[in-house]
Amino acid sequence: MNVLKAILKINPNAEASTMDNDIDKITWHNGTTAIPKADIEAKMAELPTAEEERIAKENLKASAKAKLIAGEPLTEEEADTIVL
Repeated sequence: MNVLKAILKINPNAEASTMDNDIDKITWHNGTTAIPKADIEAKMAELPTAEEERIAKENLKASAKAKLIAGEPLTEEEADTIVL
């Protein structure tokens, strides 16, 4: 899981960088208040894994295709999967 992704889920305005995605090597920039390591780890545990995100995207595309074939309206998220 990406440390910076978890940080931005906690604080979308955070400015930080990490070395090798290592939670123990976070540098906070431009006065961003440091987020406790335990909070970042908890958020990382909540976020989907890359595999879960891939499966969810595939399922969304399949749903969009089925709705198109059936002539049903798509959700905005489904439409986003097919926009070129």
